[in-house]
Amino acid sequence: MYSNQIICGESVQVLSAFPANSVDLVVTDPPYLVGYRDRSGRTVANDDDPDAVLAVYDELYRVLKPDSYCISFYGWTAIAAFASAWENAGFRPVGHFVWSKPYASKTRYAEYRHESAFLLAKGNPSPPSKPIPDVLPWVYSGNRTHPTEKAVDVIAPLVTCYSRAGDVVLDPFAGSGSTAVAAALKDRRYIGIELDPGYCALACKRLAGVAKTRRIPTAA
Repeated sequence: MYSNQIICGESVQVLSAFPANSVDLVVTDPPYLVGYRDRSGRTVANDDDPDAVLAVYDELYRVLKPDSYCISFYGWTAIAAFASAWENAGFRPVGHFVWSKPYASKTRYAEYRHESAFLLAKGNPSPPSKPIPDVLPWVYSGNRTHPTEKAVDVIAPLVTCYSRAGDVVLDPFAGSGSTAVAAALKDRRYIGIELDPGYCALACKRLAGVAKTRRIPTAA
């Protein structure tokens, strides 16, 4: 079983080699299926390809242990497609998180001032002993290394609440590695899968810094 690794490749293909019921928690920020382009022209791979993104949830359901959680950010304009993929995979929604931004990331029909994620269950996991609020303050990463980079401070409370020390936390859309970094900092094992070799290298660099300060192995 892979752990404490960033794997460069296509998520469905990589996950197909994983054993069933082997991952404790999924926390992921997939492409939102909105054709995103930031002010500097950066884009997100497969953000215009629903088949490449949504097929991953079948594999996530398979590799997750019984009675466990998947936390997935999503694009609200594509919620019907995401919800259908989650239901077809076998997940059921048991919670919903909203992060309130102090600024508008975009203005059109309304000012866009939030990010959101669903808490999805495989089976019937026990509720956490200390649930976190479903409305949380946003922490801006600056998107310095990735056009849609989530701050570690956004991801870490999810990891802490819905897994235990030593658990395996998986992110099949790892980007610059924020989920893996959050897992490592919270004494969890991590697996990140990322299509772009440049972001894989960046995530490994970030994790090497964490390992150096906390003596965390980078592969097992």
